[in-house]
Amino acid sequence: MKVRDIATARSGDKGNRATLSVIARDPADYPLLERVLTAERVQAHYRGVVHGSVQRYPLPHLGAVHFVMNDALGGGVTRSLALDAHGKTLGFAILDVSLDADPPYDLP
Repeated sequence: MKVRDIATARSGDKGNRATLSVIARDPADYPLLERVLTAERVQAHYRGVVHGSVQRYPLPHLGAVHFVMNDALGGGVTRSLALDAHGKTLGFAILDVSLDADPPYDLP
């Protein structure tokens, strides 16, 4: 089972920082997201893309886990040479994470 099976994602960007929220479709699935989607696992999943720290903010009242990923956009949307370094593209990638909570994680 993958994140996409139980959740949706929203993301954005500001400067060289990307934000990402993973929202459970059913509140009963939130505890699984909270347990599996750690800051370390998200940073590992975006290895090579996110070069800075990742902060995690659990939002149980919304059934969501929110992440702030620093140094993630190649200097920022207007400075990057990447074709599409916007934070919104990072939201689709998180949906492919396996909900298997045991290492080794599914690294790209």
